[in-house]
Amino acid sequence: MKIAQVTPLYEAVPPRLYGGTERVVAHLTDALVDLGHDVTLFASADAETRARLIPVRDQAIRLDPEPLKSDLAAHMAMLAEVLDRADDFDVIHFHTDMVHFPFFRDLADKTVTTLHGRLDLKDLPDIYERWPQFGLVSISDDQRRPLPAANWKATVHHGMPGDLYRFSPRSEGYLAFLGRISPEKRPDRAIEIATRLGRPLKMAAKVDAADAAYWETVIRPLVEGNPLIEFVGEIGDDRKSAFLGGAEALLFPIDWPEPFGLVMIEAMACGTPVVAFRCGSTPEIIEDGATGFLVDTMEQAVTAAGRAHELDRETIRARFDLRFSATAMARRYLDVYGDLLARRPFAAHVLDGEPIRPLREARSFAVRA
Repeated sequence: MKIAQVTPLYEAVPPRLYGGTERVVAHLTDALVDLGHDVTLFASADAETRARLIPVRDQAIRLDPEPLKSDLAAHMAMLAEVLDRADDFDVIHFHTDMVHFPFFRDLADKTVTTLHGRLDLKDLPDIYERWPQFGLVSISDDQRRPLPAANWKATVHHGMPGDLYRFSPRSEGYLAFLGRISPEKRPDRAIEIATRLGRPLKMAAKVDAADAAYWETVIRPLVEGNPLIEFVGEIGDDRKSAFLGGAEALLFPIDWPEPFGLVMIEAMACGTPVVAFRCGSTPEIIEDGATGFLVDTMEQAVTAAGRAHELDRETIRARFDLRFSATAMARRYLDVYGDLLARRPFAAHVLDGEPIRPLREARSFAVRA
């Protein structure tokens, strides 16, 4: 299959530091190449990929030192490049929310769009009603709730390469928080849980400009005034195995409809259990009592964090390998691509020299790959 992957341009592929969508695109792209497909990645020039790279910007936007940048212009230029090459691909897989809809409305039948963000925003329903021809993929079933009538084709949970994170058979006794310092991620809850247990908490987190006031007025005083709390700052993939693997539990005390929560499966890959509030995607990702604990209150969270050492770390890693590997994710997307191709005119689309016929044949092709 000839597949285009179109990523946002805010972070490198994969990101140097914090970043979710571009990290998933990187892992999906490499897994599809490993499964034998012809993949082209449209991304910034600092991408690292096993696919064919079409560089559409000299570097990712966030770490570009230029003070004045137009992310809209960068993405429009990329979409024009994809449109010029659209005939080269069987499937064009967008990870750019809805920005490509006006450009590709005549080619919607060869596109797949994965939505990576929250969907409970005021203006979104009108957009998906205006362009219903675009097939959508959710990253959790819960993510769909604000837009139940949208043109959903599948839910595909994220995956990570099994060898990217090192399994740790035992912890070093501290609790961990990894993510962004923002009100919806509730780092204040993580600090309270650790403090009530009298346990060390290490926080590896990014502070966006939009959250700078929250950091300065709410979280920083809690960190600096508490000897149990160590603020590590933003870290990249090269430090995550040690950080997550050394933790007795990852605290995921969110207070918003999290579409997925990549850090949960990163922790699982290290064998580390997750204590997560029952919110957004967490019931789909965490198997309560096996890979972590789902909680509804702070009292439950404190109790669960104190019991995390009871869970078997080898079992947690095994569940990651079964459910959340990059290969598992890629195979699920191949099913989506196969369904898309099977619905198009038979004579116009060929795989391995043979026309695509019934849906079952398209799916078996994906499995064979």
